[in-house]
Amino acid sequence: MSVRAGREFLAIPGPTTVPDEVLRAMHRPAMDIYSGPLLALTDGLLRDVARVFGTKGRAYIYIANGHGAWEATLTNVLSKGDKILVLESGRFAIGWGENARRMGVDVEVLKGSMRRAVRPDEVEARLRADKDGAIKAVLVAQIDTASGVVNDIAAIGKAMRAAGHDALLMVDAVASLGCMPFEMDAWGVDVAMSGSQKGMMTPPGLGFVVANDRAREVHKKAGLRTPYWDWTDREGEQHYQKYAGTPPEHLLFGLRQALDLLFEEGLANVHRRHRLLAEAVRRAVGVWAEGQAIGFNIVEPHERSDSVTCVLVNGHDPEALRAYCDKKCGVIVGHGIGELSGKAIRIAHMGHVNAPMMLGTLGVVEMGLAALGIPHGKGGAQAAIDWLGSEVKA
Repeated sequence: MSVRAGREFLAIPGPTTVPDEVLRAMHRPAMDIYSGPLLALTDGLLRDVARVFGTKGRAYIYIANGHGAWEATLTNVLSKGDKILVLESGRFAIGWGENARRMGVDVEVLKGSMRRAVRPDEVEARLRADKDGAIKAVLVAQIDTASGVVNDIAAIGKAMRAAGHDALLMVDAVASLGCMPFEMDAWGVDVAMSGSQKGMMTPPGLGFVVANDRAREVHKKAGLRTPYWDWTDREGEQHYQKYAGTPPEHLLFGLRQALDLLFEEGLANVHRRHRLLAEAVRRAVGVWAEGQAIGFNIVEPHERSDSVTCVLVNGHDPEALRAYCDKKCGVIVGHGIGELSGKAIRIAHMGHVNAPMMLGTLGVVEMGLAALGIPHGKGGAQAAIDWLGSEVKA
């Protein structure tokens, strides 16, 4: 017997639930790729993508996922043999750096932990030690969805300036854009990238890159530039150059609607909604942890992200819990990845989510803990309800 009938809910950290309004915006005929309306659409999207990143810099839209956007950032500012510093706090900055290594870049990893955020003072110390300025760029993820950590990009930028180092600061905002503040210019970020499938509430397939004037100046001498990713080509006057060929029309229609939804809600309200729902999840996990089989992967509370919570399952099979939630109840939570494979579940709270979605997810997880006999403190879902009831006033 199951109680699964009804609409399935995807609570994984990407792709996230696409709003019905976005799906409807995509459900339309194609248009002439050389026509005025499509040109206007592109101009508006480039402007508004930069707005979400908090920059007056240049935005680029690629037909690509996040891995493609990684490659776009690397090829446009680096040359073979350049040295970069990758800040470890999970899995994804490491993956970004590995891509650079395969392109012939010299990659150094500033060792971190799957359970802690990057320490800005360690970044400052490493850059101060780089007397000859060999390090050309520093790579970091604002939120790592494998570990569930959030890194303080403003503090990292401040540390780099304190070190007096000229390295570019490059940030992966795939799991943070549209979920929490990103102030590229204010924080001193030179290059940032993201994707369409998480906080931006659009199906997978679009990669976003933004670059400031300093990065675009470095770009002029980059030796890894290739035709598809090249910023200079995409800054050409012809519309087809913006996409290196045929535009991904229907994804663009969807992105336009998604951005309109974000701006209608107001970015500050979007960010607060994510903070409230994330804290509701954390309140629930904190109660479940009283049974000692459940716990937070990220040790320090202030380093837990507002996009995804990574939950350790000790002494029991997290895949059995995931299967119960899916097969019996129609809620799909994320699995542990990397070194947390088989050790954790991940509860996403990003993008097009509201209180019923998150409270339903928490109720199902708590139901699964009970059904599978996994020790846990009782009343986690109620703690989430109490938190939201105290914060969301009548």
